[in-house]
Amino acid sequence: MKSQLRCSLGHAVTPPVARSSCSRKQRLRQSCTCQAQPSQRSERSLGVARSSTVEMADTQGSEAESEVTIRRRPPSGYMQQSCGPVKFRVEATDLNTPRNILEEIIWFKAQEVDDMKVREPLQRLMLKTSGGGIKPRDFVGAIRAKQEATQRPGLIAEVKKASPSRGVIQANFNHVKIAKEYEAGGAACLSVLTDSRYFQGSFDFLQEIRLAGVKCPLLCKDFIVEGYQLYKALAYGADACLLIASVLPNRDLELLIKVAKKLKLQQLIEVHTVGELERVLKLELDPATTLLGINNRNLETFEVSLDNTRAIMESPAGQQVKERGLLMVGESGIFTPDDVAFVQKAGCSAILVGESLVKQADTTTAVMQLLA
Repeated sequence: MKSQLRCSLGHAVTPPVARSSCSRKQRLRQSCTCQAQPSQRSERSLGVARSSTVEMADTQGSEAESEVTIRRRPPSGYMQQSCGPVKFRVEATDLNTPRNILEEIIWFKAQEVDDMKVREPLQRLMLKTSGGGIKPRDFVGAIRAKQEATQRPGLIAEVKKASPSRGVIQANFNHVKIAKEYEAGGAACLSVLTDSRYFQGSFDFLQEIRLAGVKCPLLCKDFIVEGYQLYKALAYGADACLLIASVLPNRDLELLIKVAKKLKLQQLIEVHTVGELERVLKLELDPATTLLGINNRNLETFEVSLDNTRAIMESPAGQQVKERGLLMVGESGIFTPDDVAFVQKAGCSAILVGESLVKQADTTTAVMQLLA
């Protein structure tokens, strides 16, 4: 009889097999029982387990895949899978090469979240958020109030140390100092990068900015693929979260919006195209807790053009945004007061700006000049 391969903890292991010899569901189950985390039962009860996300994607099939432009995982499976100290590798294929930097980030993010769950299980995050000590603030309301007071788009100023394309943007980066200067300059809200691998961000930045007494509501700027990340965002002081339509099909968006509402986290849903906006508008969106954003970066060419905002807002979907009373945020490519005026005329009630502000020595003055 052929002996069963086991890991160092004694659990049976199913080695990875070639793509042609197993189904997608079989590839997703290539693991041993020691990979299951103690928090999975709680996650399932809250509808936020990664397994539920996988099952949801499976039931949607090609319909869900056709909704998004960013593949959530390598088509042939991850090249390396671990079971305790035992690691298995399979041959890489051309299909397993990310098509762009966003896809690369998303593929890594799924593995990163697994590591987060080990270091900080869901139950621990739930304990942090269950005592009533963390009360999310009104992110959308702060933007509306600033817009009404200034007759200019409300500014979401981004606390951002680095990016994959630019590298380190601010060498003398002090997240708390920058956050306070943004607030002093007139920002309505702040966006805080928490992705560590590609943007040198941290969830600690969120927490430390909140504890420093900054009054501006905070957006957790990360690549959300699981409900667990929403609990983590809340536990570290976020008031709102980013959801990217090019990554998340509507079924996943619907689930994550429900989890966010349960936690009283508001949501910024980002689109890149008219098609993505049309799809997102099929969801039930509450103008009091959800706002939309147009990212002006083309995911295929990576060129940035403010004309993307104008084209989307002039479309029937853009008109529907106005009719439903949803706030629209202009993102990427905003550097000058003329840029601000351009997106405002196109129909944006808010702007999200990072690089052009954070690289300045005096960010308070930079905010004031941008909004002049």
